[in-house]
Amino acid sequence: MFADVAIQKFSFPFTRAVKLSSEETVTQKGCTLVKSSELRELKDSPTVNKHSRATASRALVHNDNQKQDSTKLLPGADMAAGLVSVCDNASQCAVVSRQSICMSVKEESEDQRPAAKRQLSSESAARSITTVKKSAVRKEVDQPRQARSRVQPTPCAGKRKHRKDLFSSSEVFHRIDSHVIRTGLELKGKHVYDVKTIVHNITRESRDELERLRAIWVWLCHNIEYDVSGYLGRSERLSSLEEVIAAGRGVCCSYSNLCTEMCRELGIECQEVPGHSKGVGYRPGQSLRQVKSDHLWNAVFLGGQWLLLDACWGAGRVDMEHESFVRRFDDFYFLTDPEEFIDSHFPDEEKWQLLDTPITLEEFERRVFKTSAFFTLGLKLINPHHFHIVTDDGEANVSIGFSRPTTFTYEVMQHRDLLHCGVLEQKESSSSSFGILTVSHRSMNLQLLPPATGSYDCKVFARVEKASGPLVWVCSFTVECPAPRAMEVIPENPYLSWGMQPVAASLGVAGCSQSAEVAEVDKGVFDLVLKSSRPLMLLCELVHPQMEAAIAKRCLATQIQPDSLLCHVLCPFPGFYRLSVFVRDYEKSDMKFQNAANFLLHCKGKVCHLDELFPSNLGSACGPGTRTAEAGLSKFSHNASVVSIQQGKCNITFHNQRDLELHCTLSREESKAPALPLSRHLLCTYTDSKVTVSISLPEVGVYRLGLYARIGPGGEFSPMCDFVLRNSCALAGLPFPCIYSAWRKGCVLFEPRSGLLDPLSRVHFRVRVPGALRVSVVGETRTDLTLNKSRVWEGEAFTGDALQQLKLAASFGESSDMAVLMTFDTKQLESKD
Repeated sequence: MFADVAIQKFSFPFTRAVKLSSEETVTQKGCTLVKSSELRELKDSPTVNKHSRATASRALVHNDNQKQDSTKLLPGADMAAGLVSVCDNASQCAVVSRQSICMSVKEESEDQRPAAKRQLSSESAARSITTVKKSAVRKEVDQPRQARSRVQPTPCAGKRKHRKDLFSSSEVFHRIDSHVIRTGLELKGKHVYDVKTIVHNITRESRDELERLRAIWVWLCHNIEYDVSGYLGRSERLSSLEEVIAAGRGVCCSYSNLCTEMCRELGIECQEVPGHSKGVGYRPGQSLRQVKSDHLWNAVFLGGQWLLLDACWGAGRVDMEHESFVRRFDDFYFLTDPEEFIDSHFPDEEKWQLLDTPITLEEFERRVFKTSAFFTLGLKLINPHHFHIVTDDGEANVSIGFSRPTTFTYEVMQHRDLLHCGVLEQKESSSSSFGILTVSHRSMNLQLLPPATGSYDCKVFARVEKASGPLVWVCSFTVECPAPRAMEVIPENPYLSWGMQPVAASLGVAGCSQSAEVAEVDKGVFDLVLKSSRPLMLLCELVHPQMEAAIAKRCLATQIQPDSLLCHVLCPFPGFYRLSVFVRDYEKSDMKFQNAANFLLHCKGKVCHLDELFPSNLGSACGPGTRTAEAGLSKFSHNASVVSIQQGKCNITFHNQRDLELHCTLSREESKAPALPLSRHLLCTYTDSKVTVSISLPEVGVYRLGLYARIGPGGEFSPMCDFVLRNSCALAGLPFPCIYSAWRKGCVLFEPRSGLLDPLSRVHFRVRVPGALRVSVVGETRTDLTLNKSRVWEGEAFTGDALQQLKLAASFGESSDMAVLMTFDTKQLESKD
């Protein structure tokens, strides 16, 4: 049964030595018993009310000889808290409430240290008396509770809770954060600098201990900025907490002292943790073994376990180039998981790592520095695990995993001593050609290729794929290159990474024939196939350091099909090329093309001659595809966009299901004017729904066959597709007759197929002309053809000399007028000389 003891509340601080007689001391369990007569006097005293008796019954006085068993003090306390225990049984005692705000009675010999650093030794704590302010006693004061003060992180029962177990996201604190920011501005405007008053106001709407801690954290981050001038020694550092609050600036110990004091006001256990950090002034690779620790942060006891936080790092960052503080609230350093905190913070005492397997100082020095953005983006370092990389054959590799689509870029520059220097953000472009960055489905791989012997700094930047704004710094490495690799120039990639972009799937690209690795081009020819999940439009860009844009345009031929996209690439120069792919939805012509993939091609063997490149007027849709299918053109005899012709001639057939009016053209890159127009080497024949395009090419080379259709009545001809005709036959193909408009659907020329006839010879004609009443060959004389049983007009005609053309004409009505279907030329007579 607890004894009711009252302790008078004093309104002024006092210091007095407390002496205990031998009669008042018992050794069992370190408790001090109070004589029953004294208890009765206290109990019967009219000045002691029920509330104060309950408060006092929860105080303990520990025996000076039993210091090892005493309850531990709140770490880093500014007001020393002794424990007074009064019990009528050695096995029954009450404990001080964590919500009590205490005034201490110390020995007269105790030094009076500044409030920010005051802390009792275990000896003085054992001989101190705590008086409890009546106003600070909680409503549940009648319930005896265990003392919660701890300075040693102890193992938690069961699995340790992570930050995500304490709260799902920082959004849950939106109400508290808004209140704290608003209240902080109001208090600053009223010139309120008292810690207790500030704490009382900012935690007014907090419902539990976590929210009260959050309120302290947010207030510190938004009301105190780092004192850069004081850090650099150009001004005197502020010492008292009131001065720090009034000025709104301080160094790391100012943040940690304030956090400790504010937690103390709320009864939250808080410990200041000194140690090393990879902050401003840190030099990668330096040994910290003989270096004094340079940073202070906090540990709090919450929910049965110790947790870490750093308000100094949460408030913003220091810009050393401009010697200024950049305010940027960083929520990552609020209750950071120890496994992530250890990459940038190494405590002097191993216990404050809060890790199941602590690391050494040497391991801390070797670890890759990761910014808070690295963890908030959900990145995972695959390789390497140490910041210092030595190239192997002039190459070093970095791999980072990610769980959601992420955009990456990097920066390589000459090594500088300080870690926190240079840019912290990057736009969506990178001018660095000292590496090859590729992104696969779940990882980023960076192949670093330093240009010369020496040391380099490599910064990696990242951003969520669909987010706006610049990419942010996520991690850093130091690259040492003993001997560079002899490398050709790698073209700049303004689209950040090589391979498929993480956003490609959302753009409709479902797969690719080429991986993110460098593609070795064989014989100067490369084919890329992309699988699409919906109809897409395709544009491609090819870049080489020595190649002009006009030449680059002739190196690409693209084919657009409903479920796939094909790109044929020709490489006229040795070295590296960048092939960039852009897509948009096929039916959404108002949409912009977006980058879906970038490939690095390497051509080191045979290259294409400039005469072998594609025609410059090649369209974006080559070969049969989405556009021809929509127009009802189907069953093409040649499904590829590039057709190789070895005999100098070929026929391309397809079906015209909608009976569209068609038109074909033939062209090439001309170095000299041809003897006859290229249109004479093209003949189109329409029978029922089948269309035959006959080609007879005059010489070796690359030609463009353009197919057009008139979709609506009276409309213009629209491009359907282009074919690339690659002729390797040295024998010149003869031209076809010159066709006129009367040559219409159903007309078929069986013979002669050549439009250039021998002079002074008889030529057999066979032709089908539907609806014709008479068909004649007109030259020096007129020869009427005869209609046979197969509905074919046939007969022989004399060519004469080369002075006159032969005309094939037909009459379709009762009128005697005849329409010219086609004309034939006669070869020149060979001179006998």
